[in-house]
Amino acid sequence: MRRVVSLVPSLTEAVAVSAPGLLVGVTDWCSHPAGLDAVRIGGTKNPDVARIIALAPDLVVANEEENRAADLAALTAAGLDVLVTEVRSLPQAFTELERVLVDGCGLSRPGWLDAAERAWAGVRPGPKRMAVVPIWRRPWMVLGHDTFAGDLLARFGVHNVYATHAERYPRIGIDELNAAGADLVVLPDEPYRFTPDDGPEAFPAWPAALVDGRRLTWYGPSLAEAPAVLGAALRGNR
Repeated sequence: MRRVVSLVPSLTEAVAVSAPGLLVGVTDWCSHPAGLDAVRIGGTKNPDVARIIALAPDLVVANEEENRAADLAALTAAGLDVLVTEVRSLPQAFTELERVLVDGCGLSRPGWLDAAERAWAGVRPGPKRMAVVPIWRRPWMVLGHDTFAGDLLARFGVHNVYATHAERYPRIGIDELNAAGADLVVLPDEPYRFTPDDGPEAFPAWPAALVDGRRLTWYGPSLAEAPAVLGAALRGNR
């Protein structure tokens, strides 16, 4: 059995659900599946490189956005096999998940991945809406260009006002956000935990769609149920 270290919560869940026992090291942020039995090796941005090397994994799975190039370079320099994913759209997520699980981990293609592709193939966009999608406050940060979450929302007809912004996660003041010409604010519960009492009040002119952040931003087994969960939250705010 291969020994795998995952530096990405989404990929941790994907590997753990597909092949329990394969993971020997995961980040402190890897919260799914519950009760995961693996060594914690620090955060996604500050992993304990020496501890990862000491685990002697056959494979380290990472992501170009979530992990720092310097850490990945150090692991590669130590002789470890590091598979770096790029996930900025749904089709890319499906391709990269198969690369991690089948090519990287040597597994058969899992049934949940087929179920996720079928679920998303059935999604049809509703009436076009323009949305601001905050991911943080104090300071306010929103989805910008070329993001996985933005691609998922567009499949429901919800288009990101800042999809052409030069930055992927720009910091924008609240007054500018409210003047951006949107008709909806989409508020996920991670990475910042927006709630009915923390977030909607900052956008008094628009309806707020409070959505499950894991279903919006994680690429793994949750993709199979994400269309139903996200669709219901977005339809509730038409």
